[in-house]
Amino acid sequence: MSTGNRCLSVVLLAIVLKIIPHAAQRYDTVGDWRWQGDTLQIRVSREVGAKNPDFVTLVFVHEAVEAILCRHDGITTSQVDAFDMAFKGDAQPGDDPAAPYHRQHQAAERIERQLATALGVKWSDYEKALDRIHQ
Repeated sequence: MSTGNRCLSVVLLAIVLKIIPHAAQRYDTVGDWRWQGDTLQIRVSREVGAKNPDFVTLVFVHEAVEAILCRHDGITTSQVDAFDMAFKGDAQPGDDPAAPYHRQHQAAERIERQLATALGVKWSDYEKALDRIHQ
């Protein structure tokens, strides 16, 4: 489809969300994504929604935005996985400026925070709930 001198393309993709026990995650994370072809697979720890089901929505949206931005910018699932699985620290791996997807993670968190506000979720309550899962 073209409009004047610009060419628009349509990209079809599927997103599959799986809610799984935290212990079944590939590493200690509440949200995990990976591309398989044009299908984005997102896994969110079941325990995330124990206090508030909106927390699952927030993790899901963060993961989806981060994954889509990474794909757009040429950052692969393998690059993200390698960094995440080797990461040593208390913060989220994507918060580290050395993360290959740091910019994408930060953008996803900004959107996640805006959505939390729209859903009436207090950010500090959300963070406390996620921190309890990691303990």
